[in-house]
Amino acid sequence: MFDTRETFILSIMIIACGVFLMGLSLYFFRRIKTYDDYNVAGRSTSTFPLICTLIGTAVGGSTLLGFVSKGYTFGMGQLWLPVGMTFAGIALYFFIGKIHAGGERLNMVTLADFLVSRFGEGVRVPTLLSILCAYAAITGMQFVAVATVLKLVFGLALPVGILLTWALLTAKTWLGGLMAVIWSDAILGTLQTLGIFFLLVTVYYASGSWEFISAASMPEGNPDFLSLTGISGHELAVYMLTIGAYQFVRQDLWQRFWAARSLKAARTGYAVAIVFTLLVGGAVVLIGAFAKLGLDIADANPDLSFYAIIKATLPLPLMVSMVVVLLATIISCADSFFIAGASSIANDIIKPRMKGRDDAFMLRMSRHSVVAMSLISLGLALYAPRLLDIWILGSAMLVCGVLVPTVVALCRRTPDPRGGVIMMWGGLATAVLWQVLGHPFGLHPVMIGLPVSLALMPLALRKPSLSLSTESAAR
Repeated sequence: MFDTRETFILSIMIIACGVFLMGLSLYFFRRIKTYDDYNVAGRSTSTFPLICTLIGTAVGGSTLLGFVSKGYTFGMGQLWLPVGMTFAGIALYFFIGKIHAGGERLNMVTLADFLVSRFGEGVRVPTLLSILCAYAAITGMQFVAVATVLKLVFGLALPVGILLTWALLTAKTWLGGLMAVIWSDAILGTLQTLGIFFLLVTVYYASGSWEFISAASMPEGNPDFLSLTGISGHELAVYMLTIGAYQFVRQDLWQRFWAARSLKAARTGYAVAIVFTLLVGGAVVLIGAFAKLGLDIADANPDLSFYAIIKATLPLPLMVSMVVVLLATIISCADSFFIAGASSIANDIIKPRMKGRDDAFMLRMSRHSVVAMSLISLGLALYAPRLLDIWILGSAMLVCGVLVPTVVALCRRTPDPRGGVIMMWGGLATAVLWQVLGHPFGLHPVMIGLPVSLALMPLALRKPSLSLSTESAAR
């Protein structure tokens, strides 16, 4: 895709980008002294970096590639992807006060901590499994995204690129923790946002503006390419219930609420991020749709449409800048997911079994957990190197296992502990079984697992017995 000169310049910039990010992680490595520093950035993050990290994590590099590909292939109906993310995001906004207060009072690190405070220790394991299903998939997705860039630039085989990416991201995350992630996002999230809006304007005018785009011949078999209704009801439901509903139970998002220095910073940062996430996600889909109709990109591979678009519209310096920003954003986004999954391993597997160990020990365990999380994600990336498919599957596991119990826990202070455990295991086990069976009747696992979880919800809403209430409170 790139000629020799372009490849040489891209290579230099990619290496420089990697060195910069590793240097940033080394800087924060010296500043991280405690378990909280590593997992929740010392609970002292101010508003501006919080905004940038929330935007950067919501629309990361692999999301950019996937959304451009969806817009290029299926058209403007794919705008429902960012809209679906926004609906759940708005709903979550009204619970930030409760989430932040609970985290501050009980020093919460993971979503399991919050659910255990409502349902007792019995829910820690199913919550952990749901989180690991989702975040191993999402982290693996980042490995594939970076490996795709390396394949285009250096000609590396995809498995080799995945292995190199795994090594780099594991080292970066092991060093810097969430503190380095947030501050690198403050830089990279800003560049990403500006770059996406710049590319949308460039593609729009290079395509001949709306008059030319709307008059173009629609792709064969897709007459509704420019219609917001150009998406099937089943596909829309899967998006809304996976990558949409997933926003409500994103552990990396909850960790940022707990990382905020105050409730005001958390609310302000998240409110701004919701707006920009919708705008940036919509812009990405439009870039793909406009390029399909207005640019002369014959027979472009949809998975590589982003690269074909920037090559067709930008001069070399700007093209290199967009590739580097994309790569840096993927890396920064990936270690957010790394930390979320690794925190669950350290906090929900190791810590409960190592009571009495000091903070320095748990900090070491957090770094070891990053390595464990990376190996799980590496295996998944090598097994199923698809972008949005991996994300949607992982999100489905998390939604089926955790979404309904989390809503119950946020809305009811004393739910029934046994009901909560049954509800979690029922939704998660059903979704996993449906995936193993290969989606019988063409139904996605979320279409089965989530209804099962909802059907079991009355068990958690019933008034717990006195003994169960006392036991849960003691925990």
